[in-house]
Amino acid sequence: MGRRFGMTRTRKRRCAWAGRQPHMTRYHDDEWGRPVHDDRTHFEMLLLEGAQAGLTWETILRRREGYRRAFASFDPVKVARFDADKKASLLRDAGIIRNRLKIDAAVANARAFLAVQREFGSFDAYVWRFVGGRPKVNRWKAMSEVPAATAESEALSNDLKKRGFRFVGRTIVYAYMQAVGLVNDHTLDCFLRRPASSRSGRQHGILTAGSQKSGPMAGGRM
Repeated sequence: MGRRFGMTRTRKRRCAWAGRQPHMTRYHDDEWGRPVHDDRTHFEMLLLEGAQAGLTWETILRRREGYRRAFASFDPVKVARFDADKKASLLRDAGIIRNRLKIDAAVANARAFLAVQREFGSFDAYVWRFVGGRPKVNRWKAMSEVPAATAESEALSNDLKKRGFRFVGRTIVYAYMQAVGLVNDHTLDCFLRRPASSRSGRQHGILTAGSQKSGPMAGGRM
């Protein structure tokens, strides 16, 4: 803390995982926990969270642009059309995690994603039902209190699996829910603690919740 021109300058307080690297800080400040209502962004985050399984979020975030190039700017219609030759080329792409199961899952998930859109009109309309249409706001004092999964993430995980999605275990799904603002897990001391819906300018009610360990730094999601 210091003083300049008679004003007190204070450092912003963030969730503990966010301050290690500039790209992690930007992700925390600009994206994490903000309610998403764009289907392509939903597909992007499902794809990236699935790619993270067994790894750290930082590993995936550093490759995000590689994934964007490799997976047609996260257009599920185009990804659903990837054939064996295209998937083989992705296994040679150093810009992504070259894992056959994860690549196959991304294509299968694109097809399942399109089926959800046909049934519900949009993936967004489908997924927000699992939190009653409003962000669930938790009140964690520290990231150590944040669960790896919840009843809501288990319900969504089970439903996604029934619909043919892969790499959507309850822990991966909870990380996805955090990322797209279905839940607000910014800790109480974080400067972004104000409900994410008001920060984003979107009009939603807020569903508060008490205590029930998760976050972008959690590895080994399944």
